[in-house]
Amino acid sequence: METKELSATALKYQTLSPDLIRNIFAEKEIDKEWSFEGYKHSDTAKWTHGYHRYPAKFIPQLVERLINEYIGGKKAHINDPFMGSGTTIVTAISRGFKASGTDINRIAYLMTKVKSTPINPEYLHKKITQFLSKLAFLQEPNNLLKGTIEPLIPQQHIERINYWFTEENKNILGKILKVIYNEKDTTIKDFFLVTFSHILKNCSIWLQGSTKPTRDLKKKPTNPYIALKRQLKKMERGNKAFYEVVPEKVRGNIQDYLNIKIGNARHQPVPDSSVDLIISSSPYVTSYEYADLHQLSTIWLDLADDLTEYKKEFIGTAYKKYEGKILRGKIAEEIVDQMHTKSPKMAKEIEAFFLDMERVFDESFRILKPGGRCCYVIGDTRLKGVDILNAEVFAESLQYSGFILDRIIKREIPLKILPQKRDEKTGRFASNNDANSEAYPVEYIVIGLKE
Repeated sequence: METKELSATALKYQTLSPDLIRNIFAEKEIDKEWSFEGYKHSDTAKWTHGYHRYPAKFIPQLVERLINEYIGGKKAHINDPFMGSGTTIVTAISRGFKASGTDINRIAYLMTKVKSTPINPEYLHKKITQFLSKLAFLQEPNNLLKGTIEPLIPQQHIERINYWFTEENKNILGKILKVIYNEKDTTIKDFFLVTFSHILKNCSIWLQGSTKPTRDLKKKPTNPYIALKRQLKKMERGNKAFYEVVPEKVRGNIQDYLNIKIGNARHQPVPDSSVDLIISSSPYVTSYEYADLHQLSTIWLDLADDLTEYKKEFIGTAYKKYEGKILRGKIAEEIVDQMHTKSPKMAKEIEAFFLDMERVFDESFRILKPGGRCCYVIGDTRLKGVDILNAEVFAESLQYSGFILDRIIKREIPLKILPQKRDEKTGRFASNNDANSEAYPVEYIVIGLKE
């Protein structure tokens, strides 16, 4: 069903029924033009997009196309309530647009801030050279016995640090962190902190490639100084390329264009009716525990006093449940009821996710201008034999928030970093050999229009 047809249907029926929504999705064919096949990693990780690893991030080409279709070249304000690695924000800044958004994940906020802030290449090169010269002793034999830098190791998280890092790497990382915090220029310090955060997994005994906190006691961790130097050079090249595409007026006044906060997606830092376009990919219910996934950064940068309490702040987490709240959407309600017969605990987790997303959609409606659109990227999946129709739930929920269901795009995800298999009984991701159900073979872009 094309955009024009869907909009006409939405206008005629005002709120589409659950059955009609299911039929629309069932009949929807994959649009190959939105799969972006043939793009290389150098294309999808261009500019600053390759600064830091991040799971399930969408590619900049998807954001660029949505902007081209709905904004074009005019001035605009782009918002992303789930900034994640910052793809939408970076793309908006590259066009000279205002960009706003939130993320509850503190390391996601830091990487988005750094990735969307262009730095004068000559100045950055000078700062990197000075930084590496202060740490040059680390590349020499018996480096821990040399130099006068006392390692800065967050003692409140020492047990977790000792759990993940060898004694040698722990001390090298501590010396690097000490030099970073001595940097007086906040922009440069944050740049170095993102570099530091990115190398932590390779320098630890975290099982390489695992999206869950798992140790590999046979792993030989990378030397932190070598990893740091390599990543800095990569980020320096990315910054130069980004700096060259960002309009000069934005480079010199980034504070007037970039408005991002650490915070809940239900509360955006912008006035009513001020945003032209929202492009976001929300968490996928029961998929990634982002607080666990980024715990190495959290403990080294001391981003949370209590990891357990920190996890409860995230939408889509297994740590969140609500009592006494009623879902507005019938599709969501039916999914929760079906799951309750399989797993009451998981049913409450799914219910909490859908309840949270209803409030996020309300906030999206508040901040969009009339004629503005919200574009949510989401996939359906299957847990414990129950179809979790995330996209269909989003389509119905957007209408309860006041939106007209404007368009649905169905796309393959050949380039998105997502495990493709899941065990139906446990709901956990597994290797292709062990699993029996595809997790996210396709995904949807669900687009709501504020009239």
